[in-house]
Amino acid sequence: MYLFYAPDLDTQDCFLNEEESRHCSKVLRLQKEDTIEVIDGKGNFYHAKITAANPKKTRFVVLQTQQEFGKRNNYLHMAVAPTKNIERLEWFVEKATEIGIDEITPILCQRSERKTINHERLNKVITSAVKQSLKAYCPKLNPLTDLSTLITAPTDAQKWLAHCMDTEKVPIKEALRPQQKYLILIGPEGDFSPQEIDFALQNQFEAITLGNSRLRTETAALEACFEVNFLNR
Repeated sequence: MYLFYAPDLDTQDCFLNEEESRHCSKVLRLQKEDTIEVIDGKGNFYHAKITAANPKKTRFVVLQTQQEFGKRNNYLHMAVAPTKNIERLEWFVEKATEIGIDEITPILCQRSERKTINHERLNKVITSAVKQSLKAYCPKLNPLTDLSTLITAPTDAQKWLAHCMDTEKVPIKEALRPQQKYLILIGPEGDFSPQEIDFALQNQFEAITLGNSRLRTETAALEACFEVNFLNR
């Protein structure tokens, strides 16, 4: 199967962007009349045929469309503090996309060691993971956002906060209401500050635990992602 990503696909005039076209015609050496699969990141999975193989603009026609391909029964929004080693954040973004996630927000916290991200690079990681895992939905990557701004933003999701302080917490499997929207906050390597935790709790976030182990930021975020998907089966 040859799978390509066309986020701005117009079914009346179908073509791949230059990067995908180059991969199609130069790397894979596909030709006119060859069949391909195309996703638009919005839930549509297209079976198509190449009509013109060109490294700048490969054109194709859609033969068959599957709508809501692989649609999940919940909406998961992970808000994660970027790690000092950016490769660890990229690893989380890649694996979470493969497992199943809808929205990712990098957050800026009081103890954050990394205060910038390469948005374009992370989107490339997401696109690659979407294609690798045969997903038709592409997660939304938000800009780096101040934690207090995210905490006070209106949402109809269940709101959870995972932290390491020795206070009362609820296991995620007990807090979860199936087939809902979820927003989960994961802090930096030094954890959320006590002030940030109190502020989140005052804004209707619920403190959750992901187990007894002390996890790295990216591991905790992926564990939460896995549990939400597993519990919604």
